[in-house]
Amino acid sequence: MTSLRDVPAEVLDDLVAAGLDPDHVWEVVGRALEEDLPEEPRVDPTSESTIPLDARAEAVFAAREPGVVAGLGVAAVAFSMVGADATITDRLPDGTRVAKGDVVMRVEGLTQRMLVAERTALNLACHLSGIATATARWVDALDGSPTRVLDTRKTLPGLRALQKYAVRCGGGLNHRTSLQDMAMVKDNHVIAAGGVLPALEAIRGRHPGLPVEVEVTTLDQLDDLLALPEPPERILLDNMTDELMAEAVRRTAGRVPLEASGGITLERAARIGATGVDFVSVGALTHSVVVFDIGMDLTTPDLVG
Repeated sequence: MTSLRDVPAEVLDDLVAAGLDPDHVWEVVGRALEEDLPEEPRVDPTSESTIPLDARAEAVFAAREPGVVAGLGVAAVAFSMVGADATITDRLPDGTRVAKGDVVMRVEGLTQRMLVAERTALNLACHLSGIATATARWVDALDGSPTRVLDTRKTLPGLRALQKYAVRCGGGLNHRTSLQDMAMVKDNHVIAAGGVLPALEAIRGRHPGLPVEVEVTTLDQLDDLLALPEPPERILLDNMTDELMAEAVRRTAGRVPLEASGGITLERAARIGATGVDFVSVGALTHSVVVFDIGMDLTTPDLVG
């Protein structure tokens, strides 16, 4: 394995510009590669046996379906980490909408090492592109409405920063990244605290200035919060029908941002947008996304350095 200093400067700059920590990306890629090469010497017996050590090739990454790409810079890190002496060209910016067959990136380098990195690079790029593509479908379905799609904390352990980045690539917004970004009063907190209002009062007493979101399931609970001199910074409408959401919007009259959650499907997106809620949060963007199909194919397997 090499070091972060071996990653091309333009790749590192793009990661930073995207709000990603290069050290974290390096750590994620490293853990993935260790799953493929767990023992010393860290070589792939198949590639080592069939490909000359100094052979070089070009590989083309191409979309095999229409969608939105994300994580191509993360994938590029894998080739640097394995010492592929790779040159990356034609890398599309993350967030680009592509058609089937579009080239999204080219990599030229040492063939053996490129094939070692192949699966890690594809796993990350396909997963993140899947999230971006799913998010873009929601953005399209909500087009023309005031509603914006949010992710949740229902992310894969260790991949939250990358998954939330992919949501941004798809045109979505990030909800809180950690428990400490915003207090969120849900049903279990209400039970433990003895009610919605005691829970809200306790949080504001111990953490003044911290934004608070409170979950409600009925219009009566909503009215109680709206009657407060200082309502919470956001109200979550949980498992409400479209009709109840529309009434909640009417009663709130823009005083507090409203977020819809629970029982949310893409088929319902346009109806939710028509209610006028500010946000809809969709856990499926990250917890059960279908990967986006990107292939890596050698175009010059006989190129020898």
